[in-house]
Amino acid sequence: MSEETKLPKALLRPIGQALVEHRMIEEGDRVLLGISGGKDSLSLLHCLMHFQRHAPIHFELAAITVDPQVEDFDPSGLKPYLAELGIPFFYESQPIAEQARTQMKGDSFCAYCSRMKRGIMYSTCRREGYNVLALAQHLDDLAESFLMSAFRGGQLSTMKANYTNRDGDVRIIRPMIYVRERQTEDFALAAGLPVIPDNCPACFAKPTERAHMKSLLAQEESHNRHLFKSILRAITPLLSRKDAG
Repeated sequence: MSEETKLPKALLRPIGQALVEHRMIEEGDRVLLGISGGKDSLSLLHCLMHFQRHAPIHFELAAITVDPQVEDFDPSGLKPYLAELGIPFFYESQPIAEQARTQMKGDSFCAYCSRMKRGIMYSTCRREGYNVLALAQHLDDLAESFLMSAFRGGQLSTMKANYTNRDGDVRIIRPMIYVRERQTEDFALAAGLPVIPDNCPACFAKPTERAHMKSLLAQEESHNRHLFKSILRAITPLLSRKDAG
């Protein structure tokens, strides 16, 4: 496919805006991108590859997939795809699903798995010398987190755009904070990305609180087409606040 088809300006523009406004990638950074096999992370991969070629700064880019060894889920097909793209790729397979049966206490599997995956990605960053971890959450994800925090926790909080982990050795960035989920869906289809459907079967097996928030937002957006612009305006001060999640 052509470069234009693979990299639509409607997707590149908000990612570039986020990268610049929040100073996400700086000269000499070594960036490790978390890839689940879903449309969002694969879309971000191609956009970061574009900026690596065209940005006025030099940075390295690699990818990591954490396989939680969930039944009927096999992301190993990403290996030849990343090799074809020439992107250094770390494939970490660990029995997170099995560990959850004995170690999970008062937590959902999704929350436990996410925490374990994050720890594995941090460890890989340290082992391989990457100082930045890129994650592919988009504006829809941030809006859902904002509502969950307000409705269930009584707090004004959402995911941060650019912050450093507790140990102070890895920066976490979210370059797609201004991107809508439907944009990654359109891009993945047009570019023929090798998306793994329902890339975590354990999470999609039953409705989650996040799915409920997604449904609420979709219903409201059907009556208010400016909904996400309003939400973005509301959460912008939270994106870099120290206590934002």
